[in-house]
Amino acid sequence: MEGRGGVAVPASIPSGDQMVWADASPLIAAACSELRDGELIHGENFNLFAAMSALEIMDPKMDPGMERNGFHSVEEAIENGAAPIPFSLDRTVDIQCCIDVMDHLLSCEATWHRGHSLAQTVFSCIYLLRIERTAAHPLLHLYCRIIRSTCNAVIAAVSDARTHEEEDFFTMAYGLPLKGDGDEKFSSLLNSVEETVSRQLRACKVQASRKKPSDDIGSLQTSCDLEEGYCRAVLCRLRFRKHFYHALVCMRKPQGRGLELAKKHAISCLCELASMSKSMEFLRSNACRAIPGEIECKTTASGRQPFGFDANLNSRLSTPTPPRAIQILSWKEAIEYFEKLLNDLDAVFSFPLDPLLDNILQFLVQFQKSQPDLVARAHLQLLLVQDGKLYGKYSFHEVISRELAAPEVARGQTFQENEFVVQLGLLTINLIKILCTNNAWQRRKLGKILQDWGVISIQLDLAFRRDFDETLNVSAEEIQFKRLSKCLLVWTEHKMYWIASRFLLLGFQLELYSSKEYCMVYWYMYVTFVILLEKMQVPINYSAMQRRISCSADDSRRKGKKKRDLAKDVGFDFGGGTSPACMLLQSYVHISEGLTMMLAALHNERQIFQILSPFNTEHERFIQHFELLQRANVPPHISYHQFKESTTNVHISNVVKHNHFRDAQRILVSLRGSFAGDSIKLLELRQLEQVVEQNRIALSVIDRACKSDSSLEITFEFQHHPFFPVAVVKKS
Repeated sequence: MEGRGGVAVPASIPSGDQMVWADASPLIAAACSELRDGELIHGENFNLFAAMSALEIMDPKMDPGMERNGFHSVEEAIENGAAPIPFSLDRTVDIQCCIDVMDHLLSCEATWHRGHSLAQTVFSCIYLLRIERTAAHPLLHLYCRIIRSTCNAVIAAVSDARTHEEEDFFTMAYGLPLKGDGDEKFSSLLNSVEETVSRQLRACKVQASRKKPSDDIGSLQTSCDLEEGYCRAVLCRLRFRKHFYHALVCMRKPQGRGLELAKKHAISCLCELASMSKSMEFLRSNACRAIPGEIECKTTASGRQPFGFDANLNSRLSTPTPPRAIQILSWKEAIEYFEKLLNDLDAVFSFPLDPLLDNILQFLVQFQKSQPDLVARAHLQLLLVQDGKLYGKYSFHEVISRELAAPEVARGQTFQENEFVVQLGLLTINLIKILCTNNAWQRRKLGKILQDWGVISIQLDLAFRRDFDETLNVSAEEIQFKRLSKCLLVWTEHKMYWIASRFLLLGFQLELYSSKEYCMVYWYMYVTFVILLEKMQVPINYSAMQRRISCSADDSRRKGKKKRDLAKDVGFDFGGGTSPACMLLQSYVHISEGLTMMLAALHNERQIFQILSPFNTEHERFIQHFELLQRANVPPHISYHQFKESTTNVHISNVVKHNHFRDAQRILVSLRGSFAGDSIKLLELRQLEQVVEQNRIALSVIDRACKSDSSLEITFEFQHHPFFPVAVVKKS
């Protein structure tokens, strides 16, 4: 359905009572005359994340341009000397050009990871397209083979994780020579070449006093004064490729057995990247035929244009690849990209393979805060889920039983094959995979799987109520599982509200909410957090539950209670939840409620943050943001009309009287000791304390201003915390 103003809206959104149609042609014409190259119209309720599709003019990934220059075939390029071997008869020039090819390939690889096609990035290299020609140049031949093997390893990981479908990542080779005979032997060849260059580096130090190296000692080039610098530059590039490839391979070892070794390779990679950066000054100072210009824009450390590259060759050879113009990342940007990728991978290597699901979910949320690259997220997913098991070790019925503190039940065949346990295991696998995707895709998928979790929670509740007293003619294991169904229900509901809270918070990271919608968003967050807190306070413990059910069943037989009354008796008491995690969530509850009331009061008394738009009413926006949660009935029986009833009569005086920020501040202060050893939690505590302190002060200022009837400009800015803003009050 196409909404007013051209914005796509769900078909279930009701039309506004005061619907008015207007001709938007003058508005569009005026906007077109004002827009500059690279600018987009960014409306209050329209952005790239909310739009179903968007076209950015001259973005090569969205609007491919055409390039008609270059060679028509690889053979033509070779005949015209575009990819000479050797590069030059002068050995010094030859090694310089070889290093340039290495650097440009690194930039091409980073550009490929960022979303451009393999054909126009890495395989724009003529030497890779005709790798057999490089056999006469051992160093170049080795480097091309290890690049090709690394690309294969990355494609295999991303394809196996199956997260590339909604990412800007090309895994299709379109007939490019990604595999070749002898690629599996490059490791021994690499060790041989590395040892040779290392020996040359040691020898050049000994020969430093001579004008040229001895005849019995090999060298990379002819100048004795430059030998050490070139040896170091070549060595760090070879070693980076070796360690990076081995880090990727070790990560794929089953059950996380290669993580420790992969971590060592990643650390070595970072050291070699630092050495590569240091070599830039040497290479630039000795550059010949360097093209003038800013070195930051160049794709090589020396600033020279490399031999052997033509991005248009594959555009003509591969039909699915358009002959478009792309911008290869600069060499410095490529170094920064790989440094971040390796740091993200290092976080994965350092994960202790914790079998507790709650700890895994928290790690995934924390990991996503650094906005990791697709390659790192794909490897994380493959580590977590292997052959349908957690880390390839623990079946998911074991994971669920550990959450319920019921290991003895998990050994029973009835529990393992029960349809609810099987379904919950599959849903848990799906949840882990979704949390490894990019934030935009993650939010959409979380909203959709909520319905699956909701359905199984309803089925569990019905099964518990129906089968609670049916213990005749069944096995002991079946009786045991019937007693376990309540714990499964509570656990499922807890995960439902955790998913809902993650869905809501991701909206801030994706900038989906406008300031005029904050009131409804924080109100929905407040209701969700309250129920999540209740679920967290329920002790999900099978042994305690079994005792309680047994006692209640005995009482029912003596007193003749009905089964529906019995089901109520086995409910849990809320009030034992004093864990630091529960208290932190309680502070979230207070902050969300405080922001809701403050925004509602400003709306009611000062007429600010009102939604006045010809395109969407407040009710329509409510449905747009929370429709997926509403379909899953999370939280139950929540509607736009309840939101309006809760906020219509709110006034500043009431908000000041019931100062929720002060309540949150007391909790946060008491939590400092509980998170003394957790630097991440301590940082968040400090951020939240700044949020509540500044909002408490702003609330007092607004209250005094209302009494004196002075006009103030009030905005909400995310200065300290990504999800909770502070009110900024200024004189207008």
